[in-house]
Amino acid sequence: MPDISIPVGVSNRHVHLSQEHWELLFGKGTEPRKFKSVVQPGFYACYETVDLVGPKGKIGNVRLIAPHRPQTQIEISKTDAAVLGIRPPVRDSGKLDGSAGIRVVGPKATLELKQGVILAKRHVHFAPQEAKQFGIQEGDYVRVRAGIGGDRELIFDRVLCRISDKFKLEFHLDTDEANACMVKTGDEVRMVQNGY
Repeated sequence: MPDISIPVGVSNRHVHLSQEHWELLFGKGTEPRKFKSVVQPGFYACYETVDLVGPKGKIGNVRLIAPHRPQTQIEISKTDAAVLGIRPPVRDSGKLDGSAGIRVVGPKATLELKQGVILAKRHVHFAPQEAKQFGIQEGDYVRVRAGIGGDRELIFDRVLCRISDKFKLEFHLDTDEANACMVKTGDEVRMVQNGY
């Protein structure tokens, strides 16, 4: 295992919309407006936001991430799920069958989403050359040491490895996980075991 640090990307709650749902919520002929780039190439946070409404509560101003996806996907934390009163499963991106539903409120309409809300499985993005350097295959699971030297240092088990020539090296975890080990975007972690 090479002793190479991996940058952290803390994933706050966000929404990926399909083209159909974008047009419903924001109007035909409109396009998402870039607020800022994110680390993964080609993706960006938008100025546009929506409100999420569940059986128990509401979370407002949830930022959109573009470009559009084939299916609408909403990624939240377990804490967010408790506020909303829903039970989303832990899933890899795109695996939405049987996931939680939610009401999505935009400026033009309200969408009653039957499924699409998940707690994103923690994962590391690798470009192919980076995966080769680490000896990683697509779908491998590794252990990641985070908060190194801090009072809440911990090791995350079962971290999924995802490889694509569209990716850049980055460890993604949600806000609950980041708070548990007191890390923030831009901090560094290390892999401590390749596979099981």
